Amino acid sequence: MPGDVSLKKIRSLQKRFLDSLQIPVDLSCQDSLVTCSGCSEIVVENYRKILEYQNSCVHILLKRGKMRIEGEHLMIVYYSRDEMKVTGQIQAVFFE
Repeated sequence: MPGDVSLKKIRSLQKRFLDSLQIPVDLSCQDSLVTCSGCSEIVVENYRKILEYQNSCVHILLKRGKMRIEGEHLMIVYYSRDEMKVTGQIQAVFFE
């Protein structure tokens, strides 16, 4: 069909457009961003929801997959619709 544009072509055009604007791929695709500061702080941006919250485990649903933070004295210092900060003695981070 003359007006039919494939999804592949749309994504290609979108990628070229974002490249021309020099926007990082992770921001343009709304991927989750995880920033670790040593073993005591993690900031998670663009997450979907908190699945589990205990002082030894924080389980988070990301835009793509899940993330589990394990440690001691874990605490969600703040969270909003788009960002959260977890502090404590972080021992392990797993991506599922």
